[in-house]
Amino acid sequence: MTYAWLSLIFLVVAAVVLLAALGSWRASRRTLLVRWRLPIVAAGVVVMILTAVFDNVMIQSGLMAYASGTTSGLLVGVAPVEDFAYPLAGLILLPSLWLLFGRRGADER
Repeated sequence: MTYAWLSLIFLVVAAVVLLAALGSWRASRRTLLVRWRLPIVAAGVVVMILTAVFDNVMIQSGLMAYASGTTSGLLVGVAPVEDFAYPLAGLILLPSLWLLFGRRGADER
């Protein structure tokens, strides 16, 4: 299995949970999307920058290595682009889980 397929699995799972969370929304909860949009985008930018920096440092220092043929060949520095799927999946998954399992107001119980 290549890292691209493994990354795709993580992204599909995150997308399914997001769709489940969006499907369970009531009108009063839709405002959360508006409130969360900027913090999620800001967190995404920070996480992607940190991923780029630390993945490159770990790969260049020899802490991690990828077998040839297991990555797509697209790189950000020396880090394969597939490495960015995991933080992206987390950015999708965590707010989705919060919507699904978070505390609800009295009008939603």
